[in-house]
Amino acid sequence: MEAVMKMRVLLAIMVVVVMVFSGFQNVSAADAPAPSPTSAASTTTTSAFLPTFVAFLVALAFGLIF
Repeated sequence: MEAVMKMRVLLAIMVVVVMVFSGFQNVSAADAPAPSPTSAASTTTTSAFLPTFVAFLVALAFGLIF
Protein backbone atom coordinates (compact mmCIF):
# COMPACT_ATOMS: atom_id res chain seq x y z
CA MET A 1 0.00 0.00 0.00
CA GLU A 2 2.90 2.30 0.74
CA ALA A 3 4.33 1.74 -2.75
CA VAL A 4 1.06 2.87 -4.30
CA MET A 5 1.16 6.08 -2.26
CA LYS A 6 4.78 6.76 -3.29
CA MET A 7 3.86 6.20 -6.92
CA ARG A 8 0.93 8.61 -6.70
CA VAL A 9 3.10 11.27 -5.06
CA LEU A 10 5.78 10.82 -7.73
CA LEU A 11 3.16 11.06 -10.46
CA ALA A 12 1.72 14.22 -8.94
CA ILE A 13 5.18 15.79 -8.72
CA MET A 14 5.90 14.88 -12.35
CA VAL A 15 2.61 16.41 -13.48
CA VAL A 16 3.40 19.63 -11.63
CA VAL A 17 6.90 19.77 -13.14
CA VAL A 18 5.54 19.25 -16.66
CA MET A 19 2.94 21.96 -16.13
CA VAL A 20 5.57 24.39 -14.84
CA PHE A 21 7.93 23.74 -17.73
CA SER A 22 5.14 23.99 -20.27
CA GLY A 23 4.69 27.61 -19.21
CA PHE A 24 8.25 28.46 -20.30
CA GLN A 25 7.70 28.89 -24.01
CA ASN A 26 9.62 32.13 -24.49
CA VAL A 27 12.36 30.61 -26.64
CA SER A 28 11.66 30.11 -30.31
CA ALA A 29 14.13 28.16 -32.41
CA ALA A 30 12.95 29.85 -35.60
CA ASP A 31 14.00 33.27 -34.32
CA ALA A 32 17.46 32.23 -33.18
CA PRO A 33 20.28 32.44 -35.72
CA ALA A 34 22.47 29.42 -36.29
CA PRO A 35 25.90 29.50 -34.64
CA SER A 36 28.83 30.13 -36.90
CA PRO A 37 30.99 27.14 -37.84
CA THR A 38 33.97 28.69 -36.06
CA SER A 39 32.16 29.17 -32.73
CA ALA A 40 32.33 26.71 -29.86
CA ALA A 41 28.53 26.39 -29.81
CA SER A 42 28.57 22.91 -31.19
CA THR A 43 26.36 20.04 -30.10
CA THR A 44 29.26 17.60 -30.26
CA THR A 45 31.05 19.06 -27.23
CA THR A 46 31.05 17.28 -23.90
CA SER A 47 29.21 20.17 -22.23
CA ALA A 48 26.14 19.30 -24.28
CA PHE A 49 26.08 15.80 -22.81
CA LEU A 50 26.50 16.83 -19.17
CA PRO A 51 22.84 17.86 -18.56
CA THR A 52 21.69 14.68 -20.27
CA PHE A 53 23.94 12.59 -18.05
CA VAL A 54 22.70 14.37 -14.91
CA ALA A 55 19.08 13.81 -15.97
CA PHE A 56 19.90 10.14 -16.55
CA LEU A 57 21.36 9.82 -13.05
CA VAL A 58 18.32 11.52 -11.49
CA ALA A 59 15.96 9.20 -13.37
CA LEU A 60 18.02 6.19 -12.32
CA ALA A 61 17.97 7.31 -8.68
CA PHE A 62 14.18 7.75 -8.75
CA GLY A 63 13.84 4.31 -10.28
CA LEU A 64 15.93 2.73 -7.55
CA ILE A 65 14.29 4.67 -4.69
CA PHE A 66 10.69 4.22 -5.76
